[in-house]
Amino acid sequence: MNPSVLDFLRAAFKTHFCTLWRDWCTHKVYNRVHESCIWFKKATQPSLMDYMHSNQVKIALCKGSHLRITGIRHNSVNEAHQWKNRNQHARHFSVSSSALISFGKAGGSREKHVSLQDVAELVKNKQCTRIVVMAGAGISTPSGIPDFRSPESGLYHNLQKYDLPYPEAIFEIDYFLHNPKPFFTLAKELYPGNYKPNYAHYFIRLLQDKGLLLRMYTQNIDALERVAGIDPSKLVEAHGTFATATCTVCYRKYKGEDFYTDIMNEKIPQCFVCTGIVKPDIIFFGEQLPQRFFMYMTDFPLADLLIVIGSSLEVEPFASLVGAVRSSVPRVLFNRDPVGPFAFQTHRRNDVAELDDIIVGVEKFADLLGWKEELKNLIDKETEKLDLEKSKK
Repeated sequence: MNPSVLDFLRAAFKTHFCTLWRDWCTHKVYNRVHESCIWFKKATQPSLMDYMHSNQVKIALCKGSHLRITGIRHNSVNEAHQWKNRNQHARHFSVSSSALISFGKAGGSREKHVSLQDVAELVKNKQCTRIVVMAGAGISTPSGIPDFRSPESGLYHNLQKYDLPYPEAIFEIDYFLHNPKPFFTLAKELYPGNYKPNYAHYFIRLLQDKGLLLRMYTQNIDALERVAGIDPSKLVEAHGTFATATCTVCYRKYKGEDFYTDIMNEKIPQCFVCTGIVKPDIIFFGEQLPQRFFMYMTDFPLADLLIVIGSSLEVEPFASLVGAVRSSVPRVLFNRDPVGPFAFQTHRRNDVAELDDIIVGVEKFADLLGWKEELKNLIDKETEKLDLEKSKK
């Protein structure tokens, strides 16, 4: 085969197939290869396409996680030797080790989808030791806190009493600076201490205790993760927290507990220095995300299991994090409805969606892991501790 053709192929793969791994995530690899062949045909001589179609070249996604052009048959020993020498220096592209599809006349095959039992086995066999958890409002609804988007019981549905121009205005920074009263009325209901962690929170705490939790990313501002005993170093509160507060005028920092009495009495907290409005460090629409959020850039590539609990995966950029893990990493959803990529018919083969009550789904996973009794003891111990602390107040 003409060496210039091989050089052309390498350059073409470098420039044109750089998004192939992403397309695999949605099982569109075959279509992409088909489109690329059309692109090759327009850009090259017919002899190159004849060479590919004669099955002397095939494009393969090989277990071992490399994309490469592989020579199948050659007209002479000398040509085969030249191919071997040149192919040693070919640039490889990483793809998921879970991908095992070969294109050519022989067709292709796909591995079966994994189950929750399969994921549990991976954890028990120490094959998943860097677990990242993403949590949304749904994880806190069993604790009595309403989520945001449920049609009848969601928080946005029940904000009419605050006389807002539209529900989301209560979390918009411009509206807050104009009229902070509605937010602080709502903050009284959501303030930490009014609710207790539930089974799902303690499941994540157990992951931490076993050294399996790499990080927990939460959209919630209720601080139930902290109450459950999850270490702040393991937490990324993507939408902020009530644990700290900042003056909107002089930017003086405060502990959230300094204004607990004001919020419980529905008073607007004021700075002790400049009398400006003190806002809990909740991220409003229109504000920048906390710096810790960008830890995802190192956490998600390291993760070997992603668990999503109770998130609608609608609010960006949090929702996009679900696609930041490697394509070989199993992703497990505990939610009532399929959301985000779990709602697509072309979701990854190693995606698992437990579509049920969140507590029921997490209990099932704990049972498969053999942690049910251990988790029950942890919950009893921590609940007793919280009740004792509350009685002292």
